[in-house]
Amino acid sequence: MKLIRFGQAGETGTGVIIDDVKYDTSAFGEDYNERFFETGGLARLEKFVKDNKGSLPKINDNERLDSPVARPSKILCIGLNYADHAKETGAAVPAEPVIFMKSTTSLCGPNDNIVIPRNSVKTDWEVELALVIGKKASYVSEAEAMDYVAGYVLHNDVSEREFQLERAGTWDKGKGCDTFAPLGPFLATKDEIGDVDNLRLWLKVNGQTMQDGTTANFIFKLPYIISYVSQFMTLLPGDVISTGTPAGVGMGFSPSVYLKPGDVVELGIDGLGTSSQTCVAWSK
Repeated sequence: MKLIRFGQAGETGTGVIIDDVKYDTSAFGEDYNERFFETGGLARLEKFVKDNKGSLPKINDNERLDSPVARPSKILCIGLNYADHAKETGAAVPAEPVIFMKSTTSLCGPNDNIVIPRNSVKTDWEVELALVIGKKASYVSEAEAMDYVAGYVLHNDVSEREFQLERAGTWDKGKGCDTFAPLGPFLATKDEIGDVDNLRLWLKVNGQTMQDGTTANFIFKLPYIISYVSQFMTLLPGDVISTGTPAGVGMGFSPSVYLKPGDVVELGIDGLGTSSQTCVAWSK
């Protein structure tokens, strides 16, 4: 299945995509949140869609899409998970996964504006494959790790490099600004994606290709990442883990290139659709 959430913030409905058509599943009566995943919601939703396929209302193509996952308990990210990206940023290839968090308030819809933060001069882009946890995971083995995955989603790990790297402390302050986690357009369940270790991912700024990579170049594969993270914290259903970005980020160019108001960022991953964000300046 392909799961979507739609409508304005605070008035979000749920839906699915079938044969490229969006259908409203709000009558199902559940949001796509922690409880939904924890209680076998994917199986219940699949049955609901099958039983009601002929009567599901269509969703207007002009409707705003929200994050396909309701506000999760955590948005976790793996840094420097592609050797070419580590090289372009001047960082060493990590011996273990680098873990950081994005605030849940950074979450937004796939086509919402990116708000460049107040006093920002180094807002950057990062196309990433993200996975969504389907059941509670703690100290899981690498062999069983993929059993805990509900599905996959496209993510732009927007980053403010000065806040992240030049303001002391952890990376989090440059990663968690409002609108810095556009997610979607949809959550694809595992059966929708073939070889997750061989997906093309790309990103353009104002029509110019900046990133063009493949998950075949992961340093740390998904089972290892899930198992590794679960050694340090409990993963809850609906939690998001973003798995790193390939080369081509703004800070990697010479001279560096950063986002400014009016810029348009487009990105996509094989099987996970595309998204587009317009950059706007922060205002009260």
